Amino acid sequence: MNTLEDVTGSRLLLAEYDRVKEEQKARIGFRDNLLYVTLAAMATTLIGASQTHEAILLLILPAAACVLGWTYLVNDEKISAIGRYVRTDLGPRLGRLVGDQERVFEWETTHRLDARRKQRKILQCAIDLATFCAAPLAALVAFWLHAPTGPLSLTISIVEALALALLGVQITLYAEIEP
Repeated sequence: MNTLEDVTGSRLLLAEYDRVKEEQKARIGFRDNLLYVTLAAMATTLIGASQTHEAILLLILPAAACVLGWTYLVNDEKISAIGRYVRTDLGPRLGRLVGDQERVFEWETTHRLDARRKQRKILQCAIDLATFCAAPLAALVAFWLHAPTGPLSLTISIVEALALALLGVQITLYAEIEP
């Protein structure tokens, strides 16, 4: 390759890096806000059910948590996929062009080597499970204990319980606890 191709190639790769990091940053902000939205939905639902004494309103919480939890999970996976792409594809390609394969985008690998990373990932998985699965499941249990259940509301609650279980499995599978 001549120098002009090297410069053009590296500029293209750096432009791609900027774009994927911008997407990652936007997804991180969106994902993190989903936790707050979920907590607000929980509070609103619980206040509404408590003030109206309508336990059937508790069925809103699992449905909302499933939608918000799945959206959270999809964004979290894309954030990880971007990091993986930079570490395993984009960084090495740029490193070959500039002749330094070891140090290109080093932060993408270095920050994953923290001794407490596994502990943080386990705690984050537990928080995600508590937020998106355990709290909505508690709302379902309260519904089953306190609401007169007809066939439709009982069916809905069972489907919601199954959806929460599926979401919990997916959150656990995507947790990336190992480095």
